[in-house]
Amino acid sequence: MAAITTRTVAYPADGLTMAGHLALPAGTGRRPAVLVGPEGMGLSDVERRRADALAESGYVALAFDLHGGRYLSAPEEMLARCTPLLAEPDRMRGIGRAALDVLRAEPRADPDRIAAIGYGTGGAVALELGRGGVGLRAIGTVNALTTGRPGEAARIRCPVWAGVGSQDPIMSAEQRAAFAAEMQAAGVDWRLVVYGGALHAFHHPPVDHDAVPGVGHHPLHARRAWRDIVDLLTECLPVTDVCL
Repeated sequence: MAAITTRTVAYPADGLTMAGHLALPAGTGRRPAVLVGPEGMGLSDVERRRADALAESGYVALAFDLHGGRYLSAPEEMLARCTPLLAEPDRMRGIGRAALDVLRAEPRADPDRIAAIGYGTGGAVALELGRGGVGLRAIGTVNALTTGRPGEAARIRCPVWAGVGSQDPIMSAEQRAAFAAEMQAAGVDWRLVVYGGALHAFHHPPVDHDAVPGVGHHPLHARRAWRDIVDLLTECLPVTDVCL
């Protein structure tokens, strides 16, 4: 099997120079494409590996950046940047659209067949792209049950899949209910999977999370959540030899 190719791509967004990770499948033809959004700490090898896995399955994948090439491992620094960001949908959409422009400009990517997946803050960016009316084929999020401005979810024109841990103190039962109510009222084709016993960031290997209350890795549910995301892409954005 021919190997995938990867490279770092620099692009402007949110007043910063972002450093995304682009993964290209073997071959030369156009393929469907996927944006991959990182957790609040920023782009890490976790998201890079997921982009690589998608490329191995035939997708063009761009794991986008949130913090200008920085990884904010200190919770205080991460919260200082992400808390106001999550309160500003237009800023999130700007970050997402900048990455989307990079992906659409890639010659291997089919600009009309793009999905967005993301984790935490990156998942919130994916949802805001949908609420902003971007024509995506699917949106998949983990730990990102953010609700948007009233009525804007009606602009989402693709299926939405969301996963969350039952014991996630950040994405509480009340937050889950609010997200479900928003999606339902907007007539979105939506699914919410609650993984029993899982905490916040359950999908993320325990690199530097375990010291944070309410955060913890759950290996079994992490594998299940990834399979669910792959199933979403297989359903809504299948890889074919020729993208029509």
